[in-house]
Amino acid sequence: MKSASVLRVVVLGLLVLRFVLVGPTVRADEATIKIGILHSLSGTMAISESVLKDTVLMLIADQNRKDGLLGRKLEPVVVDPASDWDAFAEKARELLTKEKVAVVFGCWTSASRKSVLPIFEQLNGLLFYPVQYEGEESSRNIFYTGATPNQQAIPAVRYLMSKEGGEVRRWVLLGTDYVYPRTTNRILSAYLTAEGVSPEDITTIYTPFGYSEWRGIVERIRAIGSQGKKTAVISTINGDANTYFYRELAAQHVDAKVIPVMAFSIGDRELLGGDIFPVGHLAAWNYYQSIKSPENEAFIKMWADFNEQREKTTNDPMEATFIGFRMWAQAVVQARTTDVDAVRQAMYGQRIKAPSGFEVVMNTNHHLSKPVMIGKINSSGTFDVIWQSINPARADAWSKYLPESAKRTADWTFPWVCGGCVEPTFKEW
Repeated sequence: MKSASVLRVVVLGLLVLRFVLVGPTVRADEATIKIGILHSLSGTMAISESVLKDTVLMLIADQNRKDGLLGRKLEPVVVDPASDWDAFAEKARELLTKEKVAVVFGCWTSASRKSVLPIFEQLNGLLFYPVQYEGEESSRNIFYTGATPNQQAIPAVRYLMSKEGGEVRRWVLLGTDYVYPRTTNRILSAYLTAEGVSPEDITTIYTPFGYSEWRGIVERIRAIGSQGKKTAVISTINGDANTYFYRELAAQHVDAKVIPVMAFSIGDRELLGGDIFPVGHLAAWNYYQSIKSPENEAFIKMWADFNEQREKTTNDPMEATFIGFRMWAQAVVQARTTDVDAVRQAMYGQRIKAPSGFEVVMNTNHHLSKPVMIGKINSSGTFDVIWQSINPARADAWSKYLPESAKRTADWTFPWVCGGCVEPTFKEW
């Protein structure tokens, strides 16, 4: 133990010396700080991602009105991977090598994040990822500001199982066919089984991106719901397929009181893209536009002003982008540089009072502690918050419901760097 302590002190001293030698700021010949924006502006995911590009532009403009950072203006560099996962990797490499951006805000699907992850690790770039995801990942080059399953999926299912949520006993896990829905549904299936739900009462269905032929699937859902047990749909459908799905629910008169749909990837903005509002159906997020807080009023006003009052609709990934950007800016000021290694260390413990009305904090596992909320769709196409956690929940990078992950931990505290190691036993300590 003594040698380990000495080594830790030596390594920490070397890091401090490095900062002293490198200096507190970036090169003087760099006139601006470049910010990469990596979101789909075309293709099936544009319905969800385009607004996040505008959110980052809004935050950059706001920061520039405050004289930027470190006395320099921020310069956005926008690219369009066009809902193509291979293109995400190409554009990420371009941002880091050609444009030499200080940080990137981007991605929506886990497929796109998985595509760019090795690029950011290879080139030591910094990505802020603003959308709920399946967990089961921990990278020193990514900060995850969306929810993990224990901050969204598990509480949503627990709510539906309760008396308040309708005492649901039969489940249809419905998702787009890629890594996020499949992994989340593995976690949910394990959780439901642990809670005594029979495998016969869990049905899993996957569809391609952009899927529009929902008639047969909705008929199947109705049939499952007519078999005598209270049934709910857990939806991890992504992108514009949501519009077609909810349209078919309305066409077949699927009553939310009989078969509620709990969505994880649809918010106020996606509902605006449809021609019907699925009144009474549910979603689980960490933020809703309807929240009453001074911070949310300021957030909505900032967005409306940026859009010249054309529209005021905000959503959860926009708030997660806001949180990530503000924390990154605070970390840059604290570190007095945009150097990735220095900013990474300064990120731990960063906190802000978020639009949700809660104080959120960045933990050393690169995930946030944030509140959990259940919203119900009303006749105006927005969400009423019907349940929320009392305190923020700390994100778990690795799920305790999957055997291969149950003993894993994530802690990037210097010099202890562990993205997915197995926790040592008492004897090993």
